[in-house]
Amino acid sequence: MLKKNMGNADRALRFVLGAVLLVAYFMVDKEAGYRPWLLIGIIPLATSLMGSCPLYSILGFSTCPLKDSESK
Repeated sequence: MLKKNMGNADRALRFVLGAVLLVAYFMVDKEAGYRPWLLIGIIPLATSLMGSCPLYSILGFSTCPLKDSESK
């Protein structure tokens, strides 16, 4: 299992962005050339639901707040 490395604000922003992109996918004209690109919304939606971003793990980055026991 991936270690949680996203804070609540990051997760909420990714969830909204992913949901908006996926809703737009179903709302736009089926002939629109950019329509398949809207499926990229799956990535932020999935990472927000998991609470972990693989790219953050690779870069050693985290938006998850430190717990009191970890900061000592």
